[in-house]
Amino acid sequence: MRIMGLDLGSKTVGVAISDPMLVTAQPIETITRKEENKLRRTFARIEELIVEYGVEKIVLGYPKNMDDSIGPRALISEDFRESLRRRTGLEVILWDERLTTVAADEVLKETGVRRENRKKYVDQIAAVFILQEYLDSLEAGKTN
Repeated sequence: MRIMGLDLGSKTVGVAISDPMLVTAQPIETITRKEENKLRRTFARIEELIVEYGVEKIVLGYPKNMDDSIGPRALISEDFRESLRRRTGLEVILWDERLTTVAADEVLKETGVRRENRKKYVDQIAAVFILQEYLDSLEAGKTN
C-alpha cells in the first residue's frame, strides 16, 4: 500500500508518494495548469499516478488560517477533496498544512536552490511535508 500526499495551489499541485512500508514520503512531481478552475487534466494526471504507484489513500493539504478558522483556500481544498473522492473512490484525508510551503521554501534555500528554481520544487516539498507528518502520526498511533 502507498499513500499519496497533495499540496493544492492555485495553479499547481505538488505530489508526494509514501514508500510501501509507510515510513517515508518522496517528492514525485508538480502538476501545473494555466487557470485555477481548469482541473480536468490535473485530475487525470493524479489518477495516472494512483495507478502507477498503487495508491490506496490520499492526504490533501488543508490550509487552515493561523487562528484555526476556515478561509477561502480551505473551502477550495474541501471541494477538491470531494471531487477526488468521486473520481478515484479513495479515502481523501484533509491534513493541516499550515506553514508547510514556508518550510519547504526554507529547505530549498538552505540546500542552495536558486530563487528562480524554487518555484519548480516548493509544492513537491510541501506535499512531502504534509504526507510525512501524516505518516509520522500513523507511526505514533502504533506506539501509543
